[in-house]
Parts: sequence; C-alpha cells; structure tokens
Amino acid sequence: MADAVSPQVLSKLIGSIYDCALDPDLWDKALADIKDALDCRTAVLSLSDLVHDRLLISKTVGMDQHWFALLLRHAPEINARLGEALASWPCFDQPYVSSRQLPRDYLEASPYVQECWKPYGLVDAMQFFLMHTPARFSSFAVGRHEQQGVITKREIELGALLLPHLRRAVTISNVLDAATIERARMAEALDALRCGVVLTNERAAILYANRAAEEMLRNRCPIQGNRGVLSVNAPSAAKELHSAIRLAAESETEIGKTGLAICLTEADVPPIFAHVLPMTGGNFRTRLQPEAVAAIFIGGTPDEQDAAATMATVYDLTPAETRVLAGLLAGRTLAETADALGIAMTTAKMHLENIFSKTGVNRQAELVLLATRATPPARSVQP
Repeated sequence: MADAVSPQVLSKLIGSIYDCALDPDLWDKALADIKDALDCRTAVLSLSDLVHDRLLISKTVGMDQHWFALLLRHAPEINARLGEALASWPCFDQPYVSSRQLPRDYLEASPYVQECWKPYGLVDAMQFFLMHTPARFSSFAVGRHEQQGVITKREIELGALLLPHLRRAVTISNVLDAATIERARMAEALDALRCGVVLTNERAAILYANRAAEEMLRNRCPIQGNRGVLSVNAPSAAKELHSAIRLAAESETEIGKTGLAICLTEADVPPIFAHVLPMTGGNFRTRLQPEAVAAIFIGGTPDEQDAAATMATVYDLTPAETRVLAGLLAGRTLAETADALGIAMTTAKMHLENIFSKTGVNRQAELVLLATRATPPARSVQP
C-alpha cells in the first residue's frame, strides 16, 4: 500500500470518518476526500431504515441531482443484481466490483449502465456492504471515470483499509439513529439517547457517562465502574474492550475490527453489544472531551438482537444458537462471534449447523438473507 496514500493522509481520512459518526453532516467532505484518495469520480454512502422505509443517511459526491435521480429510477435493476450477489457472497469484507462480477454482455445490455454510466463516462464501480440486517442496510460505493480506468488492486486494498472504519462510523450512527451531537449541547444530546455512552481515558477511567450508562453502572449490568474504571464481567469482552481502548489511544488507524461490536453479556442472556469510537483524531471529536481517547456506545441498537429473537421464535432456536445468530447478523464472522461469546470455534460451528438444520439453509449468506426477507428491500444504489 506504499503507493496508495501516505500514513498521514490515511490517518486524516480515518479521523474524518469517525467525526461523521457524531455529525452525519460531515460526510460530504469526508466522502469527497475518500473519493479523491481512491482516484474515483463519484462516491455514495447510504444507511436505510428498512422497518420505517426511510433513509437515515444519503450522501453523494461527484454527481448532480439529475444523475442521482436516474440512479433511483434504476434502483430495481441495481437491487436485483445486489440481491443475487448477497445471496452467495463469501465475505462481507469483500467489495463488489462491477468489472469483475458482472458479465460483459450484461454491461452492454443493461439499461442502468447505458443511462447512468455511459453518458457520464463511468466504466466501473466498487461497492462495500457496511451493514446488512433485517432492519438496516448500509453501503459505500465509488464510481470510476474512463479517464481513470477500471478498479485495480490498489483501490480494492485501500478500500479494505477504510472499510472497518466506515463500518464503525455507520454502526454508531445507527445506534444514534443518525443524530447530530453538538458541542454546545453535548450533555443534553447524550442524555437523550437510549443507548449508554461512556467516555474514557487510555486507562479506561470513566470521564463521563450519560444517564443510560449511569443506570447501567448503578445496576452493574452489563458494565461496572470499579474504582472509577470501566469494566465488564465477560472475560473475552473485557479483553477486547481494553484492547480497543488501548488501540484508540495509540493509533486509531490500527484499531480495525477491534471493538466494533463487543458482546458484553454471558451465555443464556440476551446479547448486549458495545461499540468503541476512537476519540483522539479529527477536529470535531477532540472538542467533546479533551482527555477522552474512546467513546463506548452500549446497547440501543436492537436490530440484530430483535432479528435473532424473531428467528429464534419462528425456528425454535436455543439461547446459545440465538446468541451465535445475533453475532452473525451484527456483521461478525463465525470466528469473531465465537471469540466474542467466549466459546470454542467447534462449539460455534455446532450451533451454526443446528441453525442451518432448523432454518433449512446451508450458507451464512443465505441465513442473513432469510432474516432480511422479513422486512422491505433495501433502497441502495451504486454510483
């Protein structure tokens, strides 16, 4: 990746992405910078609330309103192709690159390509799936102009570096229901949230807790404040939480998936997840609490939990199977789910096989698709 972007530029990009988690209005500038770093013509980011049929985040750069209107008109064709891809997609960390996934005869005959690509000189598009649950769908996509050529290994690798940070920012925006947190009214805004929010320093000392988090601390569930230091009971969760806080303090560019969705609860208890947002980089976040290195958002995003609970009722899943399913619907791999739940990989595989047997599917992608069918289709578009 030496020829992609410098460490300084990468750090700045990641910092701006995390600022967007607290203020979605900042996505326009962040997307423009990401588009330029990827040497692309357009960029689109969306977060859809499928239950209430609304867009929580819809940001585009590099295209005018007429162009975007054309994309929406061709949404049925786009979503049909993406639906086919998602049904058998091997890994949600892998991007969907049109020039590599779509046959040439389809590209030549597609009304979408003919009306939305060719008049504007586009020759390729790359889409990353950020979130895919029965209640929410989010994706990030960029389009390549003929002067830039098709997507190459460089753009795929750089996109992969940015992916966990984009996913974290969108996940936290989902927790916040895409609300904007203003510096002047920070305490009031955080207290109004249903989810718990805790700000800590590099030693996990609690610097601030909103009302929901204070209630959790008083009840010592699922978090505790031992001598003013944030802790949790589950050993695997405690390890990942403190690793995420340490990485947030040292270098947010290296945090990757650590702390993206930490399961705080033990076995046979409905899962509660925590999401760690680094606070050391970027201009907006550092003004919230100067000494804070991490913000921990707890609960408040029942999408994957509700979906898993619904599937458990319909297919008679056990509590352990439901916890594994909730982890998969939260975007974790089976290995990550096993680690988060503190169980052996063999045990996780056994639970997954039982889930497959009860639901009648054979692949994880099919399992996610089965849960998604309980809600309206996502309104997503490629650039």
